[in-house]
Amino acid sequence: MEVPVLKQGPYLIASVQSALTDADLAQLRRTLVEQVGRYRSRGLIVDVTAVDVLDSFACRTLRDIAHMTGFRGAETVIVGIHADLAFAMVQLGLSLEGVATALDLEEGLAYLNRKQRAAKTASRLRPAAGSILQRRGH
Repeated sequence: MEVPVLKQGPYLIASVQSALTDADLAQLRRTLVEQVGRYRSRGLIVDVTAVDVLDSFACRTLRDIAHMTGFRGAETVIVGIHADLAFAMVQLGLSLEGVATALDLEEGLAYLNRKQRAAKTASRLRPAAGSILQRRGH
């Protein structure tokens, strides 16, 4: 099953509509990593609101997506993990350690916007690469 991916400003939003097979998950991983580069996206939201079950392969794939897109310059947030799904994941010992999560799409967008603002502020505060050398007369 193909997962719809929408471009919203500097972000991509992938909305998983139902449980995915391992092959579907692998395809989603390839698609998202490729599209982050193609659209020069600064953030990715994977919405799992409609998903009833995440197995160990699905959790590992979501972590992989977050790490791979991070290497390409995009922050990833998993949104929509409902209470029953969170309970089942804990009972099964599954984790999304190292991956940002948010309650819903609105919270996920707010998180990415905060990260964007923080990154812009930090880049303005950093001196230019050659500025220290130029001041020293080198």
